[in-house]
Order: sequence, then C-alpha cells, then structure tokens
Amino acid sequence: MKRLQHFWQNPRLFWLTASLTISLICSLWALSKVVNAEYTIHDDARSHIVWMFRFIDPNLFPNDIIFDYFQSVAPIGYATFYKAFVTIGIHPLTLNQLLPTLLGLITTGYCFVVCFQILPIPVAGFLSTLFLNQNLWLRDDLISATPRAFFYPLFLAFLYYTLKQSRLGIAITIALLGAFYPQAVLLAVGVLIIQSLWEFDSPSKILKSQFHCLIIGLTVGFFVLLPYVIHPSEYGSIITLAEAKTLPDFYPGGRASFFTDNLFDFWITGDRSGFFPQEWFNKGFPPPQIFLGLLLPVLLKLPHQFTLTHKINKNLFILPQLLLTSTTLFFLAHLLLFKLHHPSRYSQHSLRIIFAIAAGITVTLVLDKIRSQISWKKTKISVKLGIIFLGFFLLCYPSLLQVFPRTNYILGKHPLLYEFFALQPKEIRVASFIREVNNIPAFSQRSILIGSEYFLPYHKKYYTELSQRGKDLILAQYSSNIKEVQHFIKQYNIDFWMIQTHAFSVDYIKQNNQIFQLNTEAAITVQNNLEAGIKPILSTLIKDCTVLQINDIIVLEAQCILNKNELN
Repeated sequence: MKRLQHFWQNPRLFWLTASLTISLICSLWALSKVVNAEYTIHDDARSHIVWMFRFIDPNLFPNDIIFDYFQSVAPIGYATFYKAFVTIGIHPLTLNQLLPTLLGLITTGYCFVVCFQILPIPVAGFLSTLFLNQNLWLRDDLISATPRAFFYPLFLAFLYYTLKQSRLGIAITIALLGAFYPQAVLLAVGVLIIQSLWEFDSPSKILKSQFHCLIIGLTVGFFVLLPYVIHPSEYGSIITLAEAKTLPDFYPGGRASFFTDNLFDFWITGDRSGFFPQEWFNKGFPPPQIFLGLLLPVLLKLPHQFTLTHKINKNLFILPQLLLTSTTLFFLAHLLLFKLHHPSRYSQHSLRIIFAIAAGITVTLVLDKIRSQISWKKTKISVKLGIIFLGFFLLCYPSLLQVFPRTNYILGKHPLLYEFFALQPKEIRVASFIREVNNIPAFSQRSILIGSEYFLPYHKKYYTELSQRGKDLILAQYSSNIKEVQHFIKQYNIDFWMIQTHAFSVDYIKQNNQIFQLNTEAAITVQNNLEAGIKPILSTLIKDCTVLQINDIIVLEAQCILNKNELN
C-alpha cells in the first residue's frame, strides 16, 4: 500500500510509467497484426536479417553473393547482438519481431529524461514521449529492428549523457552508435563540436568540462569510424554522383529512388534526399508536433504570459544545436553523394526528436497558462468540451488513422511454394524476376539468382554482378535458342526457374516495370522479339518441365531443360 501511495504521490514516476505504457501499447498493437501469421517478415528484414540464418546453419546460402554482401555491410555491433541471442536459442526472426518493444521502451525512457533535463516538469516528459511515439509508429524504422531502429534509443541516450556531462556515458553511447548505426556518430560528434562553440564564452569550469567531453567524443568517434575508412568494402567503391545519375535505379520506381524533377520532393519530402520526415507531408492531417514545436520560440519570448518558461534551463539549447548539426551534415551528405549515404539520415531522425520535445514543452507551457488563468468550475461548458476534445486529439492522434501503427510487414501468400523449395537441397538456386522470388530466402531458406529487394546499387562490384545477372536472366527467359538457355543454367548453377503463366505475352513485358528496371536494353530487345513473333523456347517446355504450379506461378525444373538438349 505504501508503495502504491508513493507511486501516486511521485509525479515523475507516474508520468514516466504513463509514457512507457503508451510505448508498450503502440508496440503490442503493431505486433498483434502479425503474431499469428505463419509466413511473415518485415520488408527490410528480408535483406538485413535473413542472412543471419547462417548463425543457425552455416551451410545456408552457399556461395551467395547477395547474402555475402548484406552480411559484409551489416554494422558489427548489430550483427553481434543478433548472434548473441541465437546462441541462447532465439531465432533472428523471432528477435526481430520482439525487439521493437524493447527499443521503444528504451527510446521512451531516454526521451522522458532528456526532456526533464530541459524542463523539470514530468508532464512535459510525458507529452514529449507521446509525440515521439506517435511519429515513430507512423514510420517503420523502429519496428524494422534493423540498424536504423537502434538510432533512437542510442542517440537519445547520447543526448541525455551529454546534458549530464557524463564522459563515460558519452563514450559508451558513441561507441554503441558506431557499432549499430555508424552515420549517427557524425551527428553525435557534430553536436559536441557545436556545443563547445556555443559555450565558448562560458565560465572556465563549464568550458573545461565541455572541452573534455568533446575530446572524448572525437577520440571515440575517430576509432569507431576508422575501420570504415581503412577497410573499404570488398564489393567495390561507392558509386559516384555522376554514375548514379545514369542509372534508372536512382529514379522514381527504382530500388534506390533518389533523383526527381520535382524540387520540392527532392529537397523537402524525399525519403532519401529530403530534409523533413516524409510522413509529415503525406495526405491527411500532419502530426500536431510540427505546429506545436514551431510555437515554442514564440512562447519563450513571452515569459510574463507563460511563467513556466522560467523553469526551462539552458539545456534547451541542445535542440537548436542538434538542428544545426543535422542541417550541416544534410547538406554535406548532398555535397559528397553517396559517400555519407543518404542525406535524409542526418536530418529526419533528428527532426522527429527535436519537434517531439519542443511540442511537449509547448503544450506544458500552454496547459500551465490555462490552469493559472481559468477556474474550471466557472468555465463554460463549450470551453470545457473544447479542452477535452483537444486533449483527446493530442492523446489519440494518429491512432485514428488507418496507417497507424505502420508495420510494413510482408505476408507470404504461397505457403506451398515455400514448403516445396524448403524441401530441396540447401545448395539450390532459384532464377526469377517476379516479386515473389524476394520471399524465397526468408520463407524457404534457399538462394535466388536475383531479386528486386536485394538490388542495391551503392557498391559497384556488387551492383555490376547483379546487373549482369538481371540482363542474362531476361535474355535467357525469352530466348528462342535452347542452347542459350542451357548455357545460362550452367553458368549460374540454376536448379529451378520460376515464371508466371502469362510471362510470354507482349503485354506482360510492357506492363512489367521491374523488367525494364533490371535492364532496359534487354527488356526492349525482348519486347521487340515478342512483337516480331519470335517464340521463347521456355514457353514450349512448360508442359514437360513444370514441377509445381500455384495460381499463376509456375516452377520449372532446370535439369529437365538441360535434358532437352539430349533429346534434340
């Protein structure tokens, strides 16, 4: 009873618990959408998690450049973290589904204490975490449990230890950021640099402490990022801006869509190129923290009207310092495309944090003003209803939207197909360019020749290899020469070929953007041949070589196609 009484009488504990409860509700809500599905996986987990099946069975995906590549680019801390759980019997996909709940709770906890360091009013921390959770669950970053999901808990922890001037905390969080999400190290170090310049005129004691934190941050950041500099990828150098502009993959519809003629989309809303979070400009009402966050500077100019502003301390400067750092790195990443990867990574994550905290403080100031100026008993019923409605809206938005919480999970629709491939030897390879082939590695644990989900164009050697595979696959599937088809099968060690029933029609080629995305030249050649009446040899082998058909998906046995040579 005493503990319960202490809980109710401790505002900080009460509002922290309320904040964690909101986070838990969001994560369990998202998890409930997929918990009973047999074949389900997050979209990005197909590339960032599936290769980890090798932790369970090292014989999976042998000589597979796709998963060799994704394993090579995985941050070491991220890979080690998942591997540690495999050693105690937790499957990577199981951990991938459970982890967002833990990451969400840690994110919420650190967001609460960061806000409390700025304005020591617990309700402000609750409102800030509320707005942050609303924004995070409008995206699929946190629920992906891929490297970018670790940004929020680790970077908010960094901000907290920076405000506390904890040298050990700063060192540990920067090291962890480097191990899980290396791009964030530049943000962290940038914040420390700008903070030091910001405090340049402060008393010597503060300046000395800030200088020590900066030196520690620079030192740890240097050693964390050094391996990425001295050990370039075995899959070639990063693609240059000039090269990227020549590839369809970097334009709308491409796997790495980046460039567009719409300048507003490119600089403002682009998922990879834009400064602001994309979900802020989607159809519908944008998150309220955008407007509320922008109000904070106005309220700070009115201390006599909003007296609670006197309790806001100089830690508030961490928000403009982070904004300045993010903006600088955003434009630097554009200048150095694609050496620092996507520019949006340096702004969009930060803006979600900045605006959530700013909005939480703004609403707290307004609520305090209302409390001090209005007698609830004497207030008109219409005003009471308006206040209640506003509170309800702030609490429930965006749960009123159909897209909340966003999961971006892929549900496998062809279990018999996955079971068929899973029963085959581990060394098999499936050739296809239909979208369903992207699910074969996750649901069957078998290799594929190529898949649009894995067709990343950033490292030249990897991209060149997959581009050649795509071209060869298109030309072989629509070749009229049996020997060319058989040469392709032998060259790439193909065991099964997956096609759609209407794959050999002209309309199929014209309407299939994915084929043109793989290789425009080959797609045009195939289209011209079909229009000229040239019949692909595979279309004549469907009856003899089909080993499985599910709806419009046909699986051909490659050995059967090879044997046709002997018959001829």
